Amino acid sequence: MVKRFLSLEWKSFLRSASFGKGLAIKILMGFLALYFMAIFLSMGVFLYPGLKKAFPNADPLLIVNNFLFYWILVDLIFRFFFQKLPVLVVKPLLIVPIKKSKIVNYVLGKSTLSFFNFLPLFAIIPFGVTLIVEDYPTTSVLIWMIALVLITLIINFLNFIIESFSSKKEFSFLPIIALTGGLFALNHFNIIAFNELFSKGFNAIYETPIFIVVPVLILIGLYLFNFKLLKEKLFLDSGLKEKIKEVQTSNLEWTKNFGDIAPFMQLDLKLIWRNKRTKSSVFLVAIGLLYGLFFYPQPTYQNLPWFFVFIGVFSTGIFLINFGQFIPAWDSAYYKLLMSQNIKYQQYLQSKFTLMALSVVILFVLGIPYVFFGWKILLAHFVAAIYNIGVNTHVILYGGSYNRKKIELSQKAAFNYQGTGAVQWLIGIPLLILPMGIFALFYFLVGFELACLVLAIMGIVGIVFHQKLMRLITRKYLESKYKMISAFNQND
Repeated sequence: MVKRFLSLEWKSFLRSASFGKGLAIKILMGFLALYFMAIFLSMGVFLYPGLKKAFPNADPLLIVNNFLFYWILVDLIFRFFFQKLPVLVVKPLLIVPIKKSKIVNYVLGKSTLSFFNFLPLFAIIPFGVTLIVEDYPTTSVLIWMIALVLITLIINFLNFIIESFSSKKEFSFLPIIALTGGLFALNHFNIIAFNELFSKGFNAIYETPIFIVVPVLILIGLYLFNFKLLKEKLFLDSGLKEKIKEVQTSNLEWTKNFGDIAPFMQLDLKLIWRNKRTKSSVFLVAIGLLYGLFFYPQPTYQNLPWFFVFIGVFSTGIFLINFGQFIPAWDSAYYKLLMSQNIKYQQYLQSKFTLMALSVVILFVLGIPYVFFGWKILLAHFVAAIYNIGVNTHVILYGGSYNRKKIELSQKAAFNYQGTGAVQWLIGIPLLILPMGIFALFYFLVGFELACLVLAIMGIVGIVFHQKLMRLITRKYLESKYKMISAFNQND
């Protein structure tokens, strides 16, 4: 049965419309994996001699045990934000004669093969071998290493539970932040010395190997709890049924001032406000608006005027960037229906452009108080806003024609990378890096004012040729229309 599950996932990967891009991302992730493996391997090799040199009178093993609590906290946070839990499309399997226990065991078993579970081994094994070479008891060291592996698996299943309980919440990252932050605070203020408890626990396992049974029992308990939790959700009429919510209506009469594109703008605004994933675009506006406060109050950045444009582009374009990069994937659930209607594609795209352009204007106006830190900052933000409207809106719309990944709007918003492909990674170069590079070049060659003028001219040119650019972009979308329909019909 496991072989069949693996075969299904392999076919799903190969037959996906995003196979080419998915493969490119996996190759990139492979290089990143090799990079982190090299770091952990180096740490494992040089940890013992480094600690011995820094603390000649202390036992390196005891020092490592003292820091295991912090390693567990960091590992738990990184897993929650970056570990993609194994997912199997189970709805089709629930109507065929396959035991639910086999499906659940496969999902849980696959989670143990995560890269996050293997990565610590590149540090644990070299350090353990070094301890044995340095005449530490072989059996005790091996038991200690096994205990660390068990702790890694415990963190894996604990993360599974946290994800299960928080995935449907609006701010799904708050539980993990509260948990790890609370544990760290209790330890930091000496209310409960968790680092000492963990240190004594691992020292006890090292000195008395029979205590290895404690992490074994904890691991078994977490596995059984996860098994029960997942099995309870494998029902078409309960765990997998969508929650029914009362639709919230709002007055969008003002959108009629935009003429033919008004229905599309209303559709987008309702979509943004009624779904978890799209609401993040609105909440991130506050972060982008206040982004400059992290830099402008510091004297260091006052001497870096070329950096003002980067902050300006990001601050006035945060909604444009966060919402625009997933056009038209936001509409993937009903994209086929939308394309079957008698509508002009250019009107559909024009509504997206208008929404993004309005957001840039509003964010610039709200950011005018930044003039308190200097007139150059306000000028840079004004130029950045023009550049966002004239250039970045068209760039991000054009990039959207390459989107091939479906988005589930009901999924959690925070740190959700569903729908993210090569396009989302590469488009950041023309959106953020290019304007800062152009501005910096003219700033160092001529001066601040002329650099602002160059970016402003680029934005104005984009606004002047807006209709021609939109026709080119529309043509590109029409060429990709059926590829996107096919891709959005797939679950992968």
